[in-house]
Amino acid sequence: MRFAHVIPPGSEDARLALVQDEVAILVQDMWPGAPRFLEELIAGGDELLERVRSAAPDAAVRHPLDALSYASAVLAPPVILAIGLNYAAHSSELGLKTDSTPTVFVLWPNSLSAHDATTTWPRVLSESVDYEAELGVIIGSPAKDVAPEDALSHVWGYTVVNDITARDIQYSEAQWSRCKSFDGFTPTGPFVVTADEIPDPQDLHIWTELDGVLLQDASTGQMVRPVSTLISHLSRSATLLPGTLISTGSPGGAGYSRDPQVFLRDRSTVTVGIDGIGALTTHCRILD
Repeated sequence: MRFAHVIPPGSEDARLALVQDEVAILVQDMWPGAPRFLEELIAGGDELLERVRSAAPDAAVRHPLDALSYASAVLAPPVILAIGLNYAAHSSELGLKTDSTPTVFVLWPNSLSAHDATTTWPRVLSESVDYEAELGVIIGSPAKDVAPEDALSHVWGYTVVNDITARDIQYSEAQWSRCKSFDGFTPTGPFVVTADEIPDPQDLHIWTELDGVLLQDASTGQMVRPVSTLISHLSRSATLLPGTLISTGSPGGAGYSRDPQVFLRDRSTVTVGIDGIGALTTHCRILD
């Protein structure tokens, strides 16, 4: 199944929707007390997910997708964990070494943004802002000390993440959280696809277009460490709680490494996508 947080016409509040073809069904309308947000649906486990599946055919109100706007695919994750240098081509082009263990950092919740939203930042802070298409993994059940072969059973679903990065700050500071956590620097969505629809997260086409030009074009099979290994590694030190978002790293093709370099400009439009999950668009404005 495919879900999104949408904002109906005339409303300012995001609501969870089941997306079928080109229409959306608000889950809260399916029965009294139905979940309003993805986090509530995840907390309800398989039983609640199956209730949504069963109730969908009888839903009377269906909203055309093109009449709706989006909120972030995740609204209040317990934590956003990001993995750096997880594609050899990306590590090489940045001139950074892939370590023997994953590079892990945290993204701040203020950075979450939605599909088709506008992200702004002051020119004085950075003129070297880059894109990074990434597969987002959403944990569905608590994961602690899980083996790699069991790790995917803890995944609720997958989404698309653009790990926007201020490269000049990244290279001037030892920790990467700030350079990637400006307001709006972590767009997610527009959709979350349940894990049963993604039989192999290492067999997905991942790509980026900037102002209509294809700049990243790769497969998640090129990850240095697959999703199962990342979950296992992270779960050794801390329990991964339901709703946790893991952004699993970006393939080669970043703007920083190009000659000449390519960065997000004022009025740029960048779309990152993963086939089978969705395409996530961000509009850019630089403030003088």
